[in-house]
Amino acid sequence: MATAPARGKSATDKKIQREIIAISDDVRQKHGWLKHQNTIGLSIFSIAVIGTVVNAVLYLQGIMPGWAVILLTAFWTSLLHELEHDLIHLMYFKKNKFMHNLMMTGIYLLRPNVINPWIRRHLHFHHHKHSGMETDLEERGITNGEKWGLKRLLMVGDGMLAVYLRAGQYLTEPARLFKRGLISKQDVKNVRLIGLVSYSPLGIAAHAIWHFFVLYHLANGVAWLAGTSIAWPEMVTAQLSWITPLVVVLIAPNMLRTFCLHFISSNMHYYGDNEPGKITEQCQVLNVWWLWPLQAFCFNFGSTHAIHHFVVRDPFYVRQMTAKRAHVVLKENGVRFNDLGTFRRANRMHEKPQAA
Repeated sequence: MATAPARGKSATDKKIQREIIAISDDVRQKHGWLKHQNTIGLSIFSIAVIGTVVNAVLYLQGIMPGWAVILLTAFWTSLLHELEHDLIHLMYFKKNKFMHNLMMTGIYLLRPNVINPWIRRHLHFHHHKHSGMETDLEERGITNGEKWGLKRLLMVGDGMLAVYLRAGQYLTEPARLFKRGLISKQDVKNVRLIGLVSYSPLGIAAHAIWHFFVLYHLANGVAWLAGTSIAWPEMVTAQLSWITPLVVVLIAPNMLRTFCLHFISSNMHYYGDNEPGKITEQCQVLNVWWLWPLQAFCFNFGSTHAIHHFVVRDPFYVRQMTAKRAHVVLKENGVRFNDLGTFRRANRMHEKPQAA
């Protein structure tokens, strides 16, 4: 979007960047195999795809229980998410469009509840330039800046539900940003177009199936508590023969992964109280121990993503390898760690000022 350019990196940002690059260069020198970036990316992609398919086959043969499939596949798809993010930054097969788009397509098919990754690329590049600002649609889309409560908790893991619950905001927000001079007329059209097509085609279908599945079982649960049952038409119950396996092997794992990722991301990225273009104020390191169950399904995102904002070039596995030393650099230069006040600040932004 044609928003005003973000300010240049501060002296502290540049210092952190230099030091983390030096750490990364040292790691790369010690581990020569890291230079085979395309091969590594394709290998991780293949392992995650095979793991997902094997889980599905074992479930359909009655060998693996559904809960195990959901947990394991959520982990495999968390790897695919990291690969998609790296692909968005053109880290694999940059000069081979066929392989690049083949990987992107495979990742998209196995994570059908997300927005179209080719559309996300534009949103993500904008996110890096204007992180935490009102025009940062990527973070706002996953509830950053929203008041904490049941509504936000529901929206964190369900992107389509977030669209439904904020439909009015989607219609009025672009015009409001335009009136304030934050976006252009063309941006208004682009934002509305993104809103219409971002979940097409897979996201709309996946969420429709998921919502049917959840509402069906929720209605049955309420009826059971009331001591009765629902006489569903055969046309409805017949759909469960294919919906239930699809939910278990693909949709439910991705809903779990999405909740974990969005909860971590929307709280480790700052919104509304950070200086434009100042990376030290864009995000924190969020690795408090009680978040580890969530970190397990977003590949330690809260601990390593802040590193990415300073050094974009490194794929996710290199960030993991540099994290321990990079954390020392971040802490010494003022990047916040486990700033749990972020939860309270989100609510305070929505408080109305007291009358004098």
